Amino acid sequence: MSESRPTPISGADILVQCLLRQGVDTVFAYPGGASMPIHQALTRVKDRLRTILPRHEQGGGFAAEGYARTTGKVGVCVATSGPGATNFVTCLADAKLDSVPIVAITGQVGTPVIGTDAFQETPIVEVCRAVTKHHYLVTRTEDLPRVFKEAFHVASTGRPGPVIIDVPKDVQQKEIVVSDWDPPMNLPGYRPYRRAAKPELQKLLELVRQSERPIIYAGGGIVSSDAAAPLKAFAERAGIPVALTLLGLGGFPSEHFLCLQMLGMHGTVYSNYAINDADLLLALGVRFDDRVTGKVSEFAKHGKIVHIDIDPSEINKNKAAHLPIHADVKAALQDLNTMLEAEPALGPRTGQFKAWLQKVEAWREADPLRFTDRADAVLPQYAISRLWRMLKDRGRLDDAIVTTGVGQHQMWAAQYFHFNRPRRWATSGGLGTMGFGLPSAMGAQAAHPAATVIDIDGDGSFLMNIQELACCFTEKLPIKVLLLNNQHLGMVVQWEDRFHGGNRAHTYLGAGPGEEPYPDFVALAKGFRCGAARVARKEDLDAALEELLDARGPHVLDVMVPYQEHVLPMIPSGQTVRDIIKA
Repeated sequence: MSESRPTPISGADILVQCLLRQGVDTVFAYPGGASMPIHQALTRVKDRLRTILPRHEQGGGFAAEGYARTTGKVGVCVATSGPGATNFVTCLADAKLDSVPIVAITGQVGTPVIGTDAFQETPIVEVCRAVTKHHYLVTRTEDLPRVFKEAFHVASTGRPGPVIIDVPKDVQQKEIVVSDWDPPMNLPGYRPYRRAAKPELQKLLELVRQSERPIIYAGGGIVSSDAAAPLKAFAERAGIPVALTLLGLGGFPSEHFLCLQMLGMHGTVYSNYAINDADLLLALGVRFDDRVTGKVSEFAKHGKIVHIDIDPSEINKNKAAHLPIHADVKAALQDLNTMLEAEPALGPRTGQFKAWLQKVEAWREADPLRFTDRADAVLPQYAISRLWRMLKDRGRLDDAIVTTGVGQHQMWAAQYFHFNRPRRWATSGGLGTMGFGLPSAMGAQAAHPAATVIDIDGDGSFLMNIQELACCFTEKLPIKVLLLNNQHLGMVVQWEDRFHGGNRAHTYLGAGPGEEPYPDFVALAKGFRCGAARVARKEDLDAALEELLDARGPHVLDVMVPYQEHVLPMIPSGQTVRDIIKA
């Protein structure tokens, strides 16, 4: 009796099996000629792997980001060659700047015609080289198991980031026998794991003991390394206030007495005052972005800086650190807490920072986040505050996930929607990509079917990927959209008002004076068979928000807001806390 021989399988089936072996349960994939074999293979595992069809490849890429940002797992998106692949470029750049682990898979023309300008051919690896953490053009079907193992490892370890895998059609179609599904990786020089040395942490604690006015500046690295719990423990034990970046929101509880909320250009007055006056800055998982620092030479110039980051290229890049520590921030905080538990004398004295905390509290009382409400209009800050309060009153706040587009509404959401847990906030920080809100909400909803997922959006951003309402309806993703509609590109209008004498340079999005709001987002949403309503009067807002939250399917609430409103406080670009414009 002859032994049965292993059955050869196609590269596309191998690729899909590799995804399953990496624990992938959802992919966002738009088909085309060069990726058809992958899609055929996906249909053969639909009981184990959900394939969601976005209506634009960019929607699929942002959905993969929403999935990754809210789970910590690698998000996966698939597109065909040529224009399908180039539609991923913005998503990859977005993920690179915000350290989001995604694997983007693109079909490619067959290897014999690569470089001939074949139909729908682009050299996508070359195009994306600068906006990915790593990249592959797979020319041998036999390499697929190793490449996918490496790609997921690289995307999710060290400083997370996007990886692109370009797979020619003939590599997808070729059938081989897989001899090893778990081959050794070939990543010489890649050492993503780094732990702070004990002397470094002892020096950090020594600086804390010597300080009188310390502050923690915590960023997206706290969230991506799952360091929220040890950060909270360390801040409480040491009694040090915490200021958060845009991407750090949720990394420390917003309602905690030590939380100074967001710092930077549109951060709270008191967080910026505290950073400016501190004699010790503990910078944890941050990159000293210009929207935080303003004029770099003036930022935190009165104190010593300790910078902990997993990416050595970020240390001393924008701001020199007195104590640079190249390490995983979660492990560093855990080790600091262990050291303080074993030897409390290593930490600050009880009440050492009492005077400092009283000073910070005085700033907080003098200049809280505020806006001048109006009875005759719905202000965007008011709408967001009411949404947050309703979710809190319903006991659904910790269950809520918020995504945004980019602009004024994004900053108001960061200011007035308060997050007490990490991975409940997904926004485009570094790249500032309009159109991010709706598709990233799709990814978050797919990952968390029972969660209340809300896209707080602006009319300019929402229109950029409005086609994804079709995906929301057909895939039964009950996303709620709070659309703050001011008929303008609001943030650009604000800068026009502040720095260009109010001259409107192509920032009006409406149909003209005296015209009804344009476009008709309610009609558009209903055309996609989604629920929709419009509100223009303040007294109608609460009932409409209740309807939004109670909707069983996707629902758009179009809230008309005045375009003259500005996001305040504001530190003008390149200036200092001395130039802050208060509300």
